[in-house]
Amino acid sequence: MELIIDKILIGDSYIAEVKTDECIINKLQDSLDLIGNVYYDGMDMLIMYQHQITPDFFVLKNKLAGEILQKFSNYRIKLAIVGQFSELSQQSKSLRNFMLESNKGNLVRFVSSKQEAMEFFKKK
Repeated sequence: MELIIDKILIGDSYIAEVKTDECIINKLQDSLDLIGNVYYDGMDMLIMYQHQITPDFFVLKNKLAGEILQKFSNYRIKLAIVGQFSELSQQSKSLRNFMLESNKGNLVRFVSSKQEAMEFFKKK
């Protein structure tokens, strides 16, 4: 699988957008590889889509989401995950709370559109 990352210019910064229909993050190491690619290209903001992340990410008891998001935080990469999360958050109160808490911060945002992600990044 070839990883395609588009660069989007916003102000004087670039945002990385992952462009693939495949799931590219299945385990913690996959997220570290992605962070390395983005960081190497001089970007510190990333747009990903829900289908690009393993469904296991959204099962909080396995701690994968926390581990992955911690890596983004450690490397100061702002992350917007675009998806339709309403069904998932209805199934799990803890996931809903996790996403709400993440959205209160300034490093990770769960959004429903690319436009929402862009607004998040504009607030730098």
